[in-house]
Amino acid sequence: MMNYPKVFIVILNHNSKATVQKCLTSVFKLNYPNFEVVFVDNDSNDGSLELAKTNFSKANFIKNAENLGCAAGNNIGIRFSLERMAEYVLLLDSATEVDKDCLIRLIEVAGHDEKIGLLSPIIFEGDAASVCFSGGKINWFEMGLEYAKKIQTEDFYESEFITGRGMLVKAGVFKKVGLFDEDFFLCWGDVDLSFRAGKAGFRSVMVSASWIYHLKKNRKCAENEAYWTVISGLVFFKKNIKTWMKPWIIGYVGAKKIGNWLDVKFNKNGTALVIQRAYRDFKNVKF
Repeated sequence: MMNYPKVFIVILNHNSKATVQKCLTSVFKLNYPNFEVVFVDNDSNDGSLELAKTNFSKANFIKNAENLGCAAGNNIGIRFSLERMAEYVLLLDSATEVDKDCLIRLIEVAGHDEKIGLLSPIIFEGDAASVCFSGGKINWFEMGLEYAKKIQTEDFYESEFITGRGMLVKAGVFKKVGLFDEDFFLCWGDVDLSFRAGKAGFRSVMVSASWIYHLKKNRKCAENEAYWTVISGLVFFKKNIKTWMKPWIIGYVGAKKIGNWLDVKFNKNGTALVIQRAYRDFKNVKF
């Protein structure tokens, strides 16, 4: 007989009225019998919190007085969960829908090995026509991430990092390595947590039979993500790069800035301008 450990599902929200109904509807249809939902709102002003409270009163609601970002916002939900004896915490993006078997498939795999600390479902685009994340690697030389988009045949398999769009974490991981590093406002905090957990001896795995669906965001959200991806990526490598790689990284970042300057000068697209602003805002940080 399967054991059903207590899972707290933390959903971080900021102005996601377009997706939060689908997200919470799918969560409350999960066929797992032992979970609670913690809905953490980062000072939304679009009515998404009110919508959630009206239609999903079984959830626990926490409203932050300001937009704290992903790391700090999730940490509030994680602390709430751990204080209530959560054995696992499932972190979800409010722009996701979950398959009804998603959580039970993750828990089944989590019990295989005490060293499995972080688990991820396969993440599809909203229409389920294509995979957008089935595992990942950190590219240290190009300061980026490589996303696999093909599901492997094994029931579960290793990944260097797990994305925060859907991340199941054993409580013991947080107790040993700490929560999210709050220097990461929007992006890369999930990669950093995965990296620290790996250094502490925990495994991060993808679970082939567990699925979630990522819903599309608007253009403004995409540009905001591009901005923070650049800054947070620099923060991650500044914190974690090996000493012998620092000269290479300094040169690589310099070349990327030149490429971005040329892109702005001759192409003048919106994303290039956003990235240029990110480099400018980060210019005083030294490796």
